[in-house]
Formats: sequence, structure tokens, C-alpha cells
Amino acid sequence: MRPTVKSALIALLCLGTPLTAMAQSKMLETFETAPETRWRFFTDTVMGGVSQGELDFLREGGQTHARLTGTVSTENNGGFIQMRTDLSAPPPDDATGLRLVLRGNDQRYFVHLRTGGTVLPWQYYQAGFHAPPEWTEIRLPFTAFEPSGRLLRGTPRIAGIKSVGIVAFGRDHEAEIDLREVGFY
Repeated sequence: MRPTVKSALIALLCLGTPLTAMAQSKMLETFETAPETRWRFFTDTVMGGVSQGELDFLREGGQTHARLTGTVSTENNGGFIQMRTDLSAPPPDDATGLRLVLRGNDQRYFVHLRTGGTVLPWQYYQAGFHAPPEWTEIRLPFTAFEPSGRLLRGTPRIAGIKSVGIVAFGRDHEAEIDLREVGFY
């Protein structure tokens, strides 16, 4: 092989590697490898509520997904069930929002983001979405997330995002939501 052709091939390979790595770095979760080590389930019982539920990891059609199910009750000042993962690194610098591939029971659910500034358990940034019965891609821009209280910034600082939670919240209802992918766009 002539040196110029060889140099050109090496350059193309080197250019392709960062682009591939960058594209893959936006994917946070596909639930394929031991998701139970990264995702936690909890309910309002940590604060005296009575909501109940569970988090399962299921395989269907060759793909794995998480299923959050339960009964959300506002009794005793409660009102949520949640699955949450801590991020090992902040979202990519060029990320403008969160991407989910999900299906559900035709109900409204929420994403809660926690940052370095959400110190208290009841602090988070929240954005709502509808979970239809068929697999759907949902995109939530970071600007759509609202603070849970006045002591927080108006929108989350992207570099400060520490965790992502999928939450059935705020009203009495039966929850069932399946999550196949979580990523940033």
C-alpha cells in the first residue's frame, strides 16, 4: 500500500473512533447487563406513605426492559413510587435533553433529575410525560424540567445532574410503565 493511501486510511479510522464513542456516550441505559446493580426502587414509605410497588427486569422480543408497577396512594402524605439510577458521569456537554423509549398504561408519569444542588430528599427537577401502550420515544428538553421548590435554580445545571428517576407521582392510581432505553440527546 502506498504511504498516502495508508495514511488516509489511518486518518479515517482515527476520525471514526471519536464519533462512534461520542454517539455511544449519549446512551445511558439499555437494561441489557445487570441493570439491577444500577437501578433502585423505592416508595413514599421512606417518609411514612403507604404506596406499594416493584421494579422488575424482563426480556421480550430479544430486548430487556425495566417494568415499574404498583399502587400509588396519597394517604398519610404519600404519593409516589420510583425507580432511580445514579449517573457515573454527567451528561455529555452537548446534551440538550433526556431521551426515553417506553410504553405504559396510558397514564402520566414523571422524570426526576437530581443534581449537586438538590441536597434535601424532597428536592428535584421534574418533567412530565404520557406513557402510551405502544413503545414510544419521548424527548424531554432540560429546559422543560421545573424545580420542586424555590430554593433551586430555574432549570437544572446539566453538568451537575447526578441521577435520573422515573416516577409515578402525585395522585392515587395504578402504575405500570416499561422502560427500554434511557439516554441523552
